[in-house]
Parts: sequence; structure tokens; C-alpha cells
Amino acid sequence: MRLKSNAVITGVGGFVPDNILNNSDLEKMVDTNSEWIVSRTGIKERRILNDPSLATSDMAAYAVKDLLKNAGLEPEEIDCLIIATSTPDHLLLSTASIVCDKLGLVNAWATDINAACSGFLYAYTMGASLVESNRYKKVIVVGADQNSAIINYEDRNTCILFGDGAGAVLLEPTTEDVGLIDSVFKTEGKGREHLLVPGGGSKIPATPDSVAQKLHYIRQDGRVVFKAAIKGMTETCTEVLKRNDLEINDIKWLIPHQANYRIIHAVGENLGLPEDRVKVNIERYGNTTAATIPLCIWDFKDDFKYNDNMIFTAFGAGFSWGATLLKWGKLRTV
Repeated sequence: MRLKSNAVITGVGGFVPDNILNNSDLEKMVDTNSEWIVSRTGIKERRILNDPSLATSDMAAYAVKDLLKNAGLEPEEIDCLIIATSTPDHLLLSTASIVCDKLGLVNAWATDINAACSGFLYAYTMGASLVESNRYKKVIVVGADQNSAIINYEDRNTCILFGDGAGAVLLEPTTEDVGLIDSVFKTEGKGREHLLVPGGGSKIPATPDSVAQKLHYIRQDGRVVFKAAIKGMTETCTEVLKRNDLEINDIKWLIPHQANYRIIHAVGENLGLPEDRVKVNIERYGNTTAATIPLCIWDFKDDFKYNDNMIFTAFGAGFSWGATLLKWGKLRTV
């Protein structure tokens, strides 16, 4: 009889572009100021992929390459690659297939998923399920988005929020009592009108008129999203704790989607978690959509100890939201 496998994170990688767009730069582009941006969002700067020869697949490839180096693995050892992204290189084909080609992941099958800012969370649970099934031994999950490709830098409501980046984790099986424990996910399609890119899909294909109307950029009703995000993330975190007979004091770290510092602070406060146990890097990267949680893991991995209880939580377009409970394991060392 095969032993039950848990899916544990054993490798981490990340990438952010070198080019920095800070608040002072934005003051020259739209009617805003740095003090207002920081007070409303917590963001001081964001990274922008400004090389026209590069795209989301390149950032994802750099993050996976960093992961492979950190974990001491060769590309041909990877069984599966899942990329969460809302900004694929192209329609019709997956960005993950392009990354496989760029890195020589010759033995991996690959696919994309799109759940916007919740994308990494959903992909992480899907990847963990593949490992738990004992069919696959090494699954890489990536969150990657080039948000600058869909931002209108004349719209001060959105251009201040978003940046570009990619983060990746390696999932492997273990019989130890660590790894993913439980997830609570929710979806409400009625919220789609409040956060979306209207054009570019089959509903509104690209035409000269759609381009002239700027329908290929992010549109957001910030007030609606703000309130829904706090409510959704708080409730799913509370539910995943209750389902597993845990109290908030049992949780060592909360890693929330980095959408807005006021949202992050409100969720932590609602849960009763001290600020020093909530991981935040939004001031340096802004909202990188599907990349925010894995970039936090990448940034703060040295703080995590074996058997630490952690919650990842996110809220994004769709509306889509949820929370995942896990125990931290051990990262591979070279």
C-alpha cells in the first residue's frame, strides 16, 4: 500500500525587472503625488519590464531558472509546470509551453491558469493535488504578470498600483506532516464588471474602435474591490482556521496578496494577527497580480522555520478569492 503523500514547498525562485518606476516618476505622468500614493496604497515603487523584446514568459523563465539553481535541479527533472497569469504572451497558446521551450523542461507537461490576483493560490492547490496523487514528483508553480502591458499610464486610479514580476515554488511529495493542509476558495462572477480588461477576448475582439476606446487596459472600481477584498480574505482565512480546529495564535505567518497596504492591514487586524507576523513587500513591488504571494515567499523564505503554520490569502478579478493553510517544510539546499 502506498503511503499518503503531502505536497511540500522544497524550492523557491523569483524575478523582478531592474527598471524601477517610483512615485516621483508617476507625479510627472498623472495628477498625483507620492504622499497620497503611499497613504492610500503603501506603494513607493514598482518594477517595470521595459524591454520590448521581453514578455511574461521571460520573467517566468527567469524565476524558474532561479528556483532550479537554488534547488540544485536540472530542467529535465521537472514533471509539470503550471503558470498563473492574466497577461500571457499570446492568446491560444500557453505561456507555460513557451517557458518549457526556453528552459529545456523537456519532460514536463505545462499549462496556464487565469484567476487574476488569486491565480497563484489556485495554481498552488492544483499543483499540490498532482503531487498528492503520487503521479508526479516535481511540480513547479509560477505566478507571473507583466501588468505594465495592460496599464493605461494616463489613468491615475490604476497606474499607481501595478508592477511586473514573477515568483515560483517547487512542490514535491513527503510523508512528513508538513505541506499543504487545506484550502477554501470562492468565486462570484457578478463581480467581474468591477475589475477587468474589457477588450481583447472573444466578447470584445481587438478592433481599431476598441483600441481607440482604450478597452485593452485594466478598469477597476477601487471602492467596491477594496471592501470585497477585506471581507473575502478575512472570511476565508477564518473558515480555513475553523475547518482545521485552529486559532489565529496557532498561525506563525500570514502571506496576503499584495494589492493595497490598507487591505493587508485590515485583514490582519480583523484576524487578530500582529503586524510582525504579516509579510508585506508591496512598498517595493506594487501589485504584481499572480506574482505577489510567491514573491513574498521568495523575499522572506529565510524567516520561515520547519513546521511553521502559514496562511496564504488572495482576492482578485472574477471575483475570485480564498485562503490556503500549510505547514512549512524544508527547502532543498545545494
